[in-house]
Amino acid sequence: MINRFGTVSLWVDDFDTCIPFYRDMLGLVLTTRPGEVPHFQVGESMLVLVKGGFCPPEDAFPPDFPQMTFEVDNLNEAFESLREQGADLSGRIEERRDSRWFQLRDPSGNLLQMVEVKR
Repeated sequence: MINRFGTVSLWVDDFDTCIPFYRDMLGLVLTTRPGEVPHFQVGESMLVLVKGGFCPPEDAFPPDFPQMTFEVDNLNEAFESLREQGADLSGRIEERRDSRWFQLRDPSGNLLQMVEVKR
């Protein structure tokens, strides 16, 4: 039936600040031209930035759950690289029995997560 996500959309306030964040800081490949709705290749799927403000409900549960998680091979390397580039990191690396992760915010304030799955 369903094999994987095809496209995931994320609300952002400003393309001019978010495109460099996803392209340059996170290293995603921008597949569209200037003036088009930004699409980024993420593995076999696409991330599409949609202009507008996301407004989570006041009773969201959990209130600080990330809107999107990216899996990485080396979490320490990703954390240090993003820290050095001035990313808005939300805390430190956390760990469970099956994974390690940290959170960060994009220029529009979207809460993202980087995760390394223990195999």
